[in-house]
Amino acid sequence: MPELPEVETTVRGIRPLVEGKRVREVVVRERRLRWPVTHGINRILSGKRILCVHRRAKYILIKFSHGTLMIHLGMSGQLLVVPKNVAPAKHDHVDIVLVGSKVLRFRDPRRFGSVLWVRGDPQVSPLLSKLGPEPFDEAFTGNLLFEVARGRRLAIKNLIMDGRIVVGVGNIYASEALFRAGIHPARAAGRVGLRRYQHLVQAIREVLADAIAAGGTSLRDYAGVTGEPGYFECSLKVYGRAGEPCVNCGGIIQHKVIGQRASYYCAHCQH
Repeated sequence: MPELPEVETTVRGIRPLVEGKRVREVVVRERRLRWPVTHGINRILSGKRILCVHRRAKYILIKFSHGTLMIHLGMSGQLLVVPKNVAPAKHDHVDIVLVGSKVLRFRDPRRFGSVLWVRGDPQVSPLLSKLGPEPFDEAFTGNLLFEVARGRRLAIKNLIMDGRIVVGVGNIYASEALFRAGIHPARAAGRVGLRRYQHLVQAIREVLADAIAAGGTSLRDYAGVTGEPGYFECSLKVYGRAGEPCVNCGGIIQHKVIGQRASYYCAHCQH
């Protein structure tokens, strides 16, 4: 599933290719995604110019003068920029045909993604309004996590994966950040001190920044804007490495299901 680094990589990839470009037409081949593609999207966007492309959480926001196209990649989606003469494949559901020679193409084999039109400020839309801060925002601090976690018994891994607290810390990156911070993923969130939460915030930022710099993690379906895979998978310290030696102490990486998600950790380095 594309997480924050993969979405950020996609945004950075398509931004210089589509910003300032005018839409010639929108071709919808399959409307039945997680939510139906907005009715009349061709009429809404034809002839309009893309002002900018940015990201909020895992949503790609393509801004026009009269609203915003919100795209979510779901579990297997990709947003590609391809030459206009490249024929669509089986799972290429939406084409935003640009004036010139390029097409912004939405591909989603599992159809859990979405392509929605929002008038007005997308930040107040139901999909975004209740989200927590971005992990790189100043509002995301160790103090915030410490206060939110006070007295709570849920696993700390579940806490940092809650988008109402902080966005974009998916399963892979939660495991990696907790390893860097030396915190066991199953530890009760209320039993972690302020100083450790401050270290954890720094670890989250570092692991996400490293993943973005590497172009995301290539696991299962994800590939970047050109179809090339991400390479952060090569730098994973614990995720997917159950039974292998820890890169720090040589102990064996453990696997445990926490909150119905696969979790990986070193019992010696994380406590």
